Amino acid sequence: MERLAPYLRSAAGLLLILGLVPLFWPQSLGGQVAYVMVSGTSMEPGMHDGDLVVVRSQRTYEVGDTVAYRIPEGDAGAGHLVIHRIVGGDGRTGYITQGDNRDGTDIWRPGDGDVVGAQWLHVPRVGGAVPWLRAPLPLAAGAAVVTVVLVLWPSPRSRRARSPQGQAAAV
Repeated sequence: MERLAPYLRSAAGLLLILGLVPLFWPQSLGGQVAYVMVSGTSMEPGMHDGDLVVVRSQRTYEVGDTVAYRIPEGDAGAGHLVIHRIVGGDGRTGYITQGDNRDGTDIWRPGDGDVVGAQWLHVPRVGGAVPWLRAPLPLAAGAAVVTVVLVLWPSPRSRRARSPQGQAAAV
């Protein structure tokens, strides 16, 4: 059993990762979530410029939900993402949305087809790191670290071969 432990831990880790992947698979690749970077102050004090919000598509949205939606076609700014709270309306006739830090409602009335999803996860202050991580040098450094770890990290089999138990005695 002791010899199987490293393999069982590796298998458990792999299953955990494979189980989490569908939860975070982006809509652009057929998943249920989208990643939205907050830009501006309209959702303060709960969300700030540079926060990351993971939104998840739902069948219905209700008053009070914070949603990300695309500005409807034909309107100024069409296609851009807005993240605001639903304060009225419905998906058929159009939701009435408003930023938490705004006195008036939005001019757009997004319908169900315009809503990308409702807030599922909020990660404060990630925005500053995203452009840096997308730069060539950090990407190359990250790839190099992963490669070195994968190449140099000893497998359970190689650790056994170097251990005293794995060496044959000369008689």
